Amino acid sequence: MSTPSGAPAAAPRIPEAVHRRRWAILGVLMFSLLIVVLDNSILNVAVKTIAAPAPAGIGATQSELEWAINSYTLVFAGLLFTSGLLGDRVGRKKVLLFGILVFGLGSALAAMSGSPAELIGYRALMGFGAAFVMPATLAVLMNVFEREEQPKAIGIWAGSVGLGIAIGPITGGLLLEHFWWGSIFLVNVPVVVVALIAMVLLVPDSRDPRPGRLDPLGVALSIVGLVLLVYGIIRGGELADFTEPTVLLPLLGGVAVLAGFVWHEKRSSHPAIDISYFRKPAFAAAVAAIALVFFALMGVTFFSAFYLQSVRGYSALQSGLLILPLAAAQMIFAPRARLVVDRFGARAVCTVGMLLVAAGLAAFALFDTGTPVWVLCLVFFVQGTGMAHIMPPVTVAVMQALPREKAGSGSAINNTFRQVGGALGVAVLGSVLSATYRGEIEGHLGAVPAAARDAAGESIEATLGVAARLGPAGKPLIGSAYDAFLDAMHVTALGSAAVALIGAAVVAVFLPGRPRAEQPAGADEAPAPAEAASH
Repeated sequence: MSTPSGAPAAAPRIPEAVHRRRWAILGVLMFSLLIVVLDNSILNVAVKTIAAPAPAGIGATQSELEWAINSYTLVFAGLLFTSGLLGDRVGRKKVLLFGILVFGLGSALAAMSGSPAELIGYRALMGFGAAFVMPATLAVLMNVFEREEQPKAIGIWAGSVGLGIAIGPITGGLLLEHFWWGSIFLVNVPVVVVALIAMVLLVPDSRDPRPGRLDPLGVALSIVGLVLLVYGIIRGGELADFTEPTVLLPLLGGVAVLAGFVWHEKRSSHPAIDISYFRKPAFAAAVAAIALVFFALMGVTFFSAFYLQSVRGYSALQSGLLILPLAAAQMIFAPRARLVVDRFGARAVCTVGMLLVAAGLAAFALFDTGTPVWVLCLVFFVQGTGMAHIMPPVTVAVMQALPREKAGSGSAINNTFRQVGGALGVAVLGSVLSATYRGEIEGHLGAVPAAARDAAGESIEATLGVAARLGPAGKPLIGSAYDAFLDAMHVTALGSAAVALIGAAVVAVFLPGRPRAEQPAGADEAPAPAEAASH
């Protein structure tokens, strides 16, 4: 086993038994991550089915569908930082086992939901479990691979996200064609059982050997601040208005509490997170890039399902197959991103990646009811290629900026910014989509009864539902709904692309360039302290 410069060859930092099975451990971590990613990508193709009346669905409204997604996000984002700290303190394997068990329980209950309210509650439980899974997988990875192998391992870990994106929609489409809507959640249960057995047998436990004193005030402030902030973001997206008191109060409250968290952490003798890491331009730019790219992509992911199914008429399975190029690009390029970074530097690679994402998002502004399928596939492939050259380098930048014993905290920061960025994307871009759609469709609702007019303008699905009930008289409304949605999608896509361009500017200015040949990256850093890992 090779050791970095300055590390004594006779005293490897990772026990040999753990080092020998590191790739098998990575496989288990990827499998665990896959469950969480797969569930969200399955739900994206199932929203139309869940919105259908019983028995096909549960008659969820547009708002209830958003909360089925956002209740998960709210709990998940609020607890990510805390779960990372707990993993560092009590053991990452224990936290991982707990999280996957709760996630499996929540999945089983969600499958049996009898109403949208129950589904929203059980999705929140799933988010609670997932909050303990995702940071732990990356933290364990950092503690079973030596520093020189971490970029390769993180690239493969990130590629598993692409695998989840591919498997999720296809699995969801197949299940929805042959079984009831709850099967998209029930399928998680056997996968969770396999993951639990593999974790017990293979994954070593690790923790911070010197965790220091607890910081209960910092933990409490982080949870309250993140929950308030994400709730305000979600509520603003739901109302398509960020000036409402029910939006502004939680938003401002969340910002104030998080500002108090930063103030407390800077003055605490035992902070939950060392705020000084954010003074490093590379670290701050990396977490900003994560937030911006997911802001841009999550909003588009939400409306693309309606474009493919409602406007283009593709089934859930066909929609899943159309997203395959995006997943394939991630699986192909993410594990190899480190090679491109070694040659050109993180700054150039991530900037080009962001520009590719921006180009893919801007292309949605040209889509209409007759855009050829091959063009859709090409755009999704370009987006996936861009993502594959952003996520591994910025994740490496975040994780290697912190000492190995703080891997849980680093992973939590990485995932918290991603979730907050994604929630903002769905809320803000969803608001733009909703407001633009309503403005475009209102002039075409003259034939709709006055009592149903407000609901008919809420979304394309609502408009098409009203048109179907009107019979022949509603036929002109269908074409108007398509036109209104496409106009709204074009505006939203351009907004997404603009955010991705901001991300490109951030990484172009602040990420490090190509390392000098005479001083390889990381050579001037002190080796990470030894980490005790026991099976």
